[in-house]
Amino acid sequence: MSAPAPGARPHRQGADRHRPRARRLRTWADRFRTLYGAPPAHLLVLLASFAVCGYAGVRLLARDGADVAKWVVGAALVHDLVLLPLYACADWALHKALRLPVRPGRSEPGRTDTGGSVPGGNEPGGSDHGRTGRSAALRLAVLHHVRVPALLSLLLLLVYWPLISGARTHYRAGTDLDPGVFPGRWLLLTAALFAASAAVLALRWWRTLRRAR
Repeated sequence: MSAPAPGARPHRQGADRHRPRARRLRTWADRFRTLYGAPPAHLLVLLASFAVCGYAGVRLLARDGADVAKWVVGAALVHDLVLLPLYACADWALHKALRLPVRPGRSEPGRTDTGGSVPGGNEPGGSDHGRTGRSAALRLAVLHHVRVPALLSLLLLLVYWPLISGARTHYRAGTDLDPGVFPGRWLLLTAALFAASAAVLALRWWRTLRRAR
């Protein structure tokens, strides 16, 4: 093998020193993504959210630290001991109603992991594979389109529970507004969330059927 030509290495080093600035920045961003696991903007947003939460926590603790601590501990206990079992059971019942496996990867004999019958399974002579796949996909989509509005509705109920339940009796004195409107508004908002989710599901399914034709 012939030796490299004299001056080749200094020439390459000079080219590296004069790389465009955008390329050097892209290389730095790629290295950061490799080490951190996300782009730099993710870290900036995360630090900003920590700063906002820290500021809110300092203000709350400075005003009424004991009540805030009791609320946080109580909310954690209520969530883990009461709410978590309740919505886990509700999600299990929804899986059973839609004939979907509760644990991904574990399916019943003659069924796919998404709950549809496999061709040649329980039905004599098998079934149409495309129709079975669309049926399983529809049931899975229904599951997600029920989960999302239910989660948002429960989150609103948790955040505004003192007003919805009427426990905050000083609300009228502080705002001169009737707190009795909050339960009805929460129900209306819940109905609107489920209606919007159903409309999106219907639109997505119509587009799927249109593409399949």
